[in-house]
Amino acid sequence: MRCSKRCDGVPRRSFVRVGGLSALGLGLGDLFRLQRANSSSPLSNQGSAAKAKSCILIWLDGGASHLDTFDPKPQAPTEVRGPFGSVETSLPGVRISEHLPKTGQMMDNLALIRSVTSPFGVHNFAVQYLMTGYKPTPALEYPSIASVVAHLKTQGGILPSNIAIPHLTSRDVATIGNGFLPNDTKHFSLGSDPGKASYKVRDLDFYRGLDISRLDRRRQIVNAMNEYGKLKSQAGGVNDPDLERAYNLIASTEAKAAFDLGNESTEMRGQYGIDPRANLGDSNNIGQQCLLARRLVERGVPFVTVNNVGWDNHLDLQTYANRHPGDSRSAPHSLIPGLDKALSALISDLSTRGMLDETLVLVMTDFGRTPKINSTGGRDHWPNCFSVAMAGGGVQCGQVIGASDDLGEFVTDRPITPGDLSATIYTLLGIDPGHELKTPDGRPIQVAPPASKVIKELIA
Repeated sequence: MRCSKRCDGVPRRSFVRVGGLSALGLGLGDLFRLQRANSSSPLSNQGSAAKAKSCILIWLDGGASHLDTFDPKPQAPTEVRGPFGSVETSLPGVRISEHLPKTGQMMDNLALIRSVTSPFGVHNFAVQYLMTGYKPTPALEYPSIASVVAHLKTQGGILPSNIAIPHLTSRDVATIGNGFLPNDTKHFSLGSDPGKASYKVRDLDFYRGLDISRLDRRRQIVNAMNEYGKLKSQAGGVNDPDLERAYNLIASTEAKAAFDLGNESTEMRGQYGIDPRANLGDSNNIGQQCLLARRLVERGVPFVTVNNVGWDNHLDLQTYANRHPGDSRSAPHSLIPGLDKALSALISDLSTRGMLDETLVLVMTDFGRTPKINSTGGRDHWPNCFSVAMAGGGVQCGQVIGASDDLGEFVTDRPITPGDLSATIYTLLGIDPGHELKTPDGRPIQVAPPASKVIKELIA
């Protein structure tokens, strides 16, 4: 997508206002190469066609309890069953948490995997495994699935190809990222939560608090852009596609508008979880995050991660349903009900817009939680068995794959590894799991682990 307005006609003041090329944490050199298609890394799909054009990953940060969401055990003892009941879904014989009723009624649009298993019960290793598909090793830093997709499916528009809403946690940033891939495949963090009244994508507008060094950097950038504009007018164009794209990003009102939820109707925002009678500060964060994700994939962004925090719950399980930990308000920020409203609204909205078939929706987390409730009324880390939900993007929905035992403790049928998930995600996005990338020293690395297997039951 090119800027609809001649970029050399944008007033200098506009460059200052959008905040320069330091937008969203990328350096000058990185942003100049933003979304650059790497000609040395062509896709190797062996003739396979992409089922999905883009992916929205809803990441439940901290380890959401499978027993209290997608794999309840209503017949188990109280100390395992927990404080929540379960509800029937649109699939006969399939029950999920009582706090996911909207999701349950559209189960024919979802596929549940109840047999994901991992050996890692520590956050950083678990996150690396789920986000990359590879078991962590000190020998090599593997790129995240999002970075691989950004590398191989760069959409060529102004917006970045890998966006995190609002950002990845400091723990996740330290453990997953672009690995050995170029910096322009790294996630593009908004730095602000669209579910809060203070929401403002950092550096897209001029704001108070600039120190001298930052202001000076921005002045240098403005001067560079002014010089570039002169060259364009004198020579009729500059043969530098990276600089052209950076220039367009800064000047583009369309790019900034993509992040503006004010362009959505009150009715639409309400579907995702905002009370029209309240101010924005009372909105459902994950709902507004998912709405923004839809806006971004609608504009061609290949991979968007919605990072919803608060799921590392070792204490009172009631906080899953009552309120977001640490927040004084109740229902608007509740975790499981918030997920229910956001996920059901996202699937319905994508379907109404004719986008569901080409948008892969994933709900993933670090690991599951212990079957037996601990002494503080919560559950601890449990990687042996947990759940993942998928929708759209060529997924064969209306099914449950795999099973856990009567206590939700171990997998009893169809064990699925994070490597298998990665191979399946790549396949749905039209990327051959065996496609080889090259490390800086020339070592070939497959995008999915060689031992991984595509979950055939999921491919429509």
